[in-house]
Amino acid sequence: MNRFIFDMWPFLDKAICNNIKRATRPIFDQYVGKYGIESIEYGQLTLGSLPPTFQGIKVYEMLEKELVIEPVIRWASIMNVIVNVKVHSFKVSAQLEDLHIMLTPRVTLKPLVPSFPCFSNLCVSLMEKPSIDFRFKLFGGDVMAIPGLYQYVQDQICKQISILYHWPKVIQIPILDGASGATKKPVGILHVKVIRAMNLLKMDLLGKSDPYVKMRLSGERLPSKKTTVKMSNLNPEWNEHFKFIVKDPGTQVLELHMFDWEKVKMHDKLGMQVIPLRLLTPYESKLFTLDLVRSMNPNDPHNKKNRGKLVVELTFDPFRDDSRTSAASDGEGSASARREADGESSGGVLLVSVENAEDVEGKRHTNPYAEVLFRGERKKTKVIRKTRDPRWSEEFQFMLDEPPVEDRIHIEVKSKRRGLPFPNKASVACSLHCLQVAAALYCCHNSRSLNLSGIPGACEYKPGGCGEQRPDQREVPPDQLEERDDTS
Repeated sequence: MNRFIFDMWPFLDKAICNNIKRATRPIFDQYVGKYGIESIEYGQLTLGSLPPTFQGIKVYEMLEKELVIEPVIRWASIMNVIVNVKVHSFKVSAQLEDLHIMLTPRVTLKPLVPSFPCFSNLCVSLMEKPSIDFRFKLFGGDVMAIPGLYQYVQDQICKQISILYHWPKVIQIPILDGASGATKKPVGILHVKVIRAMNLLKMDLLGKSDPYVKMRLSGERLPSKKTTVKMSNLNPEWNEHFKFIVKDPGTQVLELHMFDWEKVKMHDKLGMQVIPLRLLTPYESKLFTLDLVRSMNPNDPHNKKNRGKLVVELTFDPFRDDSRTSAASDGEGSASARREADGESSGGVLLVSVENAEDVEGKRHTNPYAEVLFRGERKKTKVIRKTRDPRWSEEFQFMLDEPPVEDRIHIEVKSKRRGLPFPNKASVACSLHCLQVAAALYCCHNSRSLNLSGIPGACEYKPGGCGEQRPDQREVPPDQLEERDDTS
């Protein structure tokens, strides 16, 4: 790591200095013209040729989805920063040089998510008071050489830094923005009704077009949803309904892509359009008539061509927040109450997070994956090859029109046979009653994981699966599969 930073430091030095100049320019401009100040400029700005070095590092293993590290950082720089201030035609120079820093920060990467760079927030705090030393010159003289001033300045700087950043106080730096949707919980359901399209482009040489609509929400890694294909029709009507799980209505957008279906070659793109969810009012349906464009680039000359129109209807139904006792008194709460009184529920979402398994061993192969079955809908994790301790960390979403009172979640861990026609076999089958899951989560509401051993009859071993089990040992202990249930 130190070698990498040393090789990159000449380029980092220039990049950091340029950012410092851009960040301080507006601050300097605020004082120009006041108090007789005519100009404020950098005479020199460099961080020196010596980069910070890691003297050591400590890593903590956490049960939550986060990584905690405590490096010991030392920076004996030969930086040189000179600021020239022109006051009534007199030049005043202030110089900062030879900055030495020794600190032990705690860096927390959380939560860990399946989107690069694999964590959404960077939290930094100091475990000890930092050691800071520098030289400050004014008019060419070393101000820090004044008796008593050096120690006073040192104490004040360390004190102020400790007040702001000493543990448990934390400075949080967001890495992934809200548009990624990777770290947010669902807040509602978006109902999309694709009604019709008009005056579409004719793409087939001897016919018309075979249009269909493909749609997705930004920031989601889930597969796109599609309408049916309307053969040889430039003015198709669908009247088809779709549902999407919304995590951030303030930043997410609905992407709509129109394609011409082809039997052999790649499908031709007829046009596209996007709808920001912030344009919607909760519980109110809104009709959109969209002009299709080639791309969302405003400078694309192909957007001037008429590509037809698409008519859709959107409704955003937020989940009810149980913590708001006065929800029925406001407009949104009363609207939600009216919908429920009319027998029209906005539904909810069941989130199942399959984390990991341990000590799964096959007779002939061990390529484990997990299957989750709920209300006839089957979800699969990725296959982890040649491992006894697979870690999937995959989350599956099931949309609900009504509470899952009598439903069960069925989970199986299987081993994938490569290149063989024989069926895959399960080693462990878990069947969870949703009411038991809700009761267990209510008792341990501060935990995001559920211990299946607390649910009677949750796990059942199926012989002939990934491996053999001894009479006194389960193939996979019931607390190795973690479930999370968020139903609104």
